[in-house]
Amino acid sequence: MSFSIRLTPEEKALAESYARLHSLSLGEAFRQALFERIEDEYDAEVAKEAYDEYVKDGRKSRPISKLWEELDL
Repeated sequence: MSFSIRLTPEEKALAESYARLHSLSLGEAFRQALFERIEDEYDAEVAKEAYDEYVKDGRKSRPISKLWEELDL
């Protein structure tokens, strides 16, 4: 699948500079950026759901120093 996007000359220059800096083709630079963004948003949603479940279950956090004290017993 292929697609095209419209960029201003400044955006195109920036994208080409980024691609050159990382030794990527322009297409590969956009592909990597797209999938990194998708992964970041997916991770954020999974974390939010896990936190919501943690709170719903009535769990509470505590300082790590308390855990260390318990382990020293």
